[in-house]
Amino acid sequence: MSMEHDYFGLVGDYWSEQVQYGDQDVEVVLDADADLVSTASLDAAATLVGELELVDDELRNAFVSQLDSSASPVMRFLAAMLDPALEQADEIEAAIGRDSGDRQIDALRSLSLTRVDLRPDADGPGETFAEFEYGLAVEDTDERLVATIDVEREIVDVRFEG
Repeated sequence: MSMEHDYFGLVGDYWSEQVQYGDQDVEVVLDADADLVSTASLDAAATLVGELELVDDELRNAFVSQLDSSASPVMRFLAAMLDPALEQADEIEAAIGRDSGDRQIDALRSLSLTRVDLRPDADGPGETFAEFEYGLAVEDTDERLVATIDVEREIVDVRFEG
């Protein structure tokens, strides 16, 4: 069975759209079973797409707050990406478009948001409602920093995928 939504159209099939903001081109994907999703959850997902830049900024600030812990996924991601012995070190360095004197902050601010997966059927507190995938020199590297949030935009998880 399928349902119609004002923003997403026919829900029940795969929905994907390229969304641009700033200098980023982000793939937004909706993964929803029409039998399990509510209109309110789809509305929340549509609002999130409209406020993508705001949510992105909130997540980047959360990444900065993880710089204090050497065991955090953010620090593991940065250690892997900022290793000067890495084969793609030149490409990564070129992708860091800022030079504030703090290389880690510059790298975090230079991340590309590449994909957002929306899962409106997971609309409870602490459930993965949306997944944001970030990379640095995304054409040249496979490493990603992934943050998941719930419907209230609280971070559920941050992980490094290498």
